[in-house]
Amino acid sequence: MPRVFLQPQLRDLTAGASEVDAEGSTLRQVIASLDRAHPGIATRLVQNGELAAGIAVSIDGVVTARGMLAKLNDDSEVHFLPAIGGG
Repeated sequence: MPRVFLQPQLRDLTAGASEVDAEGSTLRQVIASLDRAHPGIATRLVQNGELAAGIAVSIDGVVTARGMLAKLNDDSEVHFLPAIGGG
């Protein structure tokens, strides 16, 4: 089951937990699993069916550009991060 590491801004929804397990083989499924266990988390991570602006996701140490379609393994580590823009 993928392990999800959460920013402090999301921990009020997880009773302070900084990491939780979630079911799914895609990021979309993992976020749905998180929202079932911790209602309201999807509202902070997703807008219009896509990752919310300002959110980046690292899966197994690699920031993914695949968004909600990103694939995960049972032992994947997922980190939700503030997106960093450049220019």
